[in-house]
Formats: sequence, C-alpha cells, structure tokens
Amino acid sequence: MDMVARMAGEHPVVIFTKSSCCMCHSIKLLISSFGANPIIYEIDKMPNGQEIERALIMLGCKPSVPAVFIGNKLIGGANEVMSLNVRGKLAQALLDAKAIWIW
Repeated sequence: MDMVARMAGEHPVVIFTKSSCCMCHSIKLLISSFGANPIIYEIDKMPNGQEIERALIMLGCKPSVPAVFIGNKLIGGANEVMSLNVRGKLAQALLDAKAIWIW
C-alpha cells in the first residue's frame, strides 16, 4: 500500500487502469475533458502490477480498476467518479487538487 500511496501522491490526478478496461478508458476521457492531465498507470503492463492490484483491493477498490486518486485522496472507481460528476463536484475536486486552474 505504501507504493500506491507514493505513486498517488506524486501528481494531482493519478488513475490506475488496465489496458483492456473500457470503464478505465471512459474515466480517463472524462477527467481529461476538464483539462486535467492525469498520470495513468496501466497495471497489467507493469512488472509489479499484481502487487499494485492487491494494494488497491486492500484500500477498498472493488473492482481494482479504475482507481482514481485526486489530490492524493482515493476517490474510488468509475461509480464514484461518475457520481461526483453528476453532482457537479468533480470540477471542484480537480480545482482543489490544482489539476486544473479554471472551470
């Protein structure tokens, strides 16, 4: 879990994904549509991907991907990110994390 926390804390928006995950792609596009430039870790292409996936599951990500961190805080998966967007709170979260400057 320390490795995931370190990786998530290095940038305003970090998304852990798998290359074959269609919801991961949708979440990446949604966040990018606000002007944010998320850092993407495709765990199925990483040598320590299984270890990262286990850590994400231990953090409560079910399914393990997409796992979205904004401002070093675990937001959750696709449902949580979409819910923030529908409630009009995703832009503010990105602003607070300094992932975007204006909205």
